[in-house]
Amino acid sequence: MALTIKVNGVDRAVDVEGDIPLLWVLRDVLGMTGTKFGCGAALCGACTVHIDGVATRSCITSIDSIGTSAITTIEAIGATAAGAEIQKAWLDREVVQCGYCQSGQIMSAAALIASNPHPTDADIDDAMSGNICRCGTYVRIREAIKQATQSNGQGG
Repeated sequence: MALTIKVNGVDRAVDVEGDIPLLWVLRDVLGMTGTKFGCGAALCGACTVHIDGVATRSCITSIDSIGTSAITTIEAIGATAAGAEIQKAWLDREVVQCGYCQSGQIMSAAALIASNPHPTDADIDDAMSGNICRCGTYVRIREAIKQATQSNGQGG
């Protein structure tokens, strides 16, 4: 099935079965390996991308469900205001240990602050729920999200 999808602002032609998960189109067809495979059941968050700005698990999102929606991956999140703030805070707070889950963590955090410039701890917990970090950097993740909302002048 020939499809055109918009990934990181660029129309990309792909020829795949309609039920293939977006994750595999990104990784195997388009060669964009920043989005990670974790569990394959939308439980860990490693595969999180944005579809029209909403954090979405790409491992269970079929390519034929995308339509004309805009997909943003970790490769381009730094071009958004929320993504740039999150990436800077991630570095400042030294969030990363092994790094495997971090693209999904960053994508979820960027979607949170883009939609909610003043997240409470409960908002952060809700938005980040289901993003698993085996290294246990959750305290630094929360600190980075709070820093990102403060550094962009939005409070927090």
